[in-house]
Amino acid sequence: MSSFLLEPEERSTDPVLRELSLKMEKGFCTAVHLNPEARQNVISMLISPKEREFFRLSRDGKEWRSGSRSFFTEAGLLLINEAHYENLKVNDQLLYYKRLYESALSVEEAARLLHLEGKLRVRVKNLTHSEKLRIGMARLLIQDPGLFILEEPDQNTDLETKRILLNLLEFLKSQGKTMLTLTGNLESALTFGDQVFRLNERGLNEVNQGSDEQNDDDKRESDEGPGFVFNKIPTKVNEKMILFDPPDIDYIESHEGQSHLYAGGEAYPCVFTLTELEEKLRSFGFFRCHRSYIVNLQKVNQVITWTRNSYSLRLENREKSEIPLSKNKMNELKAMLGLK
Repeated sequence: MSSFLLEPEERSTDPVLRELSLKMEKGFCTAVHLNPEARQNVISMLISPKEREFFRLSRDGKEWRSGSRSFFTEAGLLLINEAHYENLKVNDQLLYYKRLYESALSVEEAARLLHLEGKLRVRVKNLTHSEKLRIGMARLLIQDPGLFILEEPDQNTDLETKRILLNLLEFLKSQGKTMLTLTGNLESALTFGDQVFRLNERGLNEVNQGSDEQNDDDKRESDEGPGFVFNKIPTKVNEKMILFDPPDIDYIESHEGQSHLYAGGEAYPCVFTLTELEEKLRSFGFFRCHRSYIVNLQKVNQVITWTRNSYSLRLENREKSEIPLSKNKMNELKAMLGLK
């Protein structure tokens, strides 16, 4: 089977959603980073479209209009506000899904893949938010669509559930399934997506290695600066210059050519590129952990392994921030720590 193509109706009145045209490859997860309003509008167009506000999904010469019965045979959705039969036991709810979709997948196997074996006799109303999300994912497994659409799959979930979901996505990709993640969190998009896009008023743009860097010709000449070492990092907020000592910085994120410094739970636009900041902050224990991130290693208290190729760094700050760690940077970090 070839790739899925998701395209909006040309007459759509939403200028942002008109840009959401995606080619999603078999065996890959595509992630779209977008704001909450746009995400809700996308979900509405997928589930209950209007006359001019809908998507077309196509593959292998066949086309399905969003919201139609045939559309939901090809695409399955996991929503952030997933509804459940609260008074049913987990086993009974999964059995209901199995009969509804006439699935060959057993309830026991679906529960095993989502680590719900020990919850089969528990009523859904007594489960945690994370466990209920896993029931929603089990429903998709039982439905067995070609395209899995996930809305904020790791929002407010525990570490165990996030790890289970990421491992499950790896399994589904090996089975030739296609995944689409919609999220307002860039870190989540980078963690879940093999290919990541950002959707905003500028259109749909891929987040790639070269997008956040400026050319070497744009870099400032070092010999034009002062004759002494100035360690503070300047940021600009409302025409005011704010200077930060390196130890006060949690991490730095770059997107659309703009670096943002994070400290004390707030983000501050920075005048330097990520490459320039990497050079300035290396001696202070900062590490380029991802093409779009620099992290203060003094603030890291946990390295999380989600899958064989997916990692995050958890910071010891108020927000317990999780920063993506790319596979090749994981090896570099191990070398820095003297680990094999």
